[in-house]
Amino acid sequence: MAAEFHHFGVPTTEVQPNETLIEGAGVYVTDPGAHPYKIEFLRFTEDTAMPAEVCSTAHAAFIVESLDEALKGQEVIIPPFDATEELRCAFIKDGTAIIELMEKRQ
Repeated sequence: MAAEFHHFGVPTTEVQPNETLIEGAGVYVTDPGAHPYKIEFLRFTEDTAMPAEVCSTAHAAFIVESLDEALKGQEVIIPPFDATEELRCAFIKDGTAIIELMEKRQ
């Protein structure tokens, strides 16, 4: 299945300019589209629902045509969720790598 690079996610403890809180996940994120190298900074709240490995490990994110198809046979660490009105996302682990898979809604 083809996957297109979208961003590189980097956990941080420092407040970032223009970060946005995703309340249900307990994480502040920046817009990777506004960064010259497509970096998304993630700052987690104390009560975040995100797994420790996502909070402490950088991840690569890819757009896939079908999230359900891309997840087949993978070690899913965060099941599919609606990140925005346009994006449905999930996180997998491949060896020690954390990968975010993202599906754009039509």
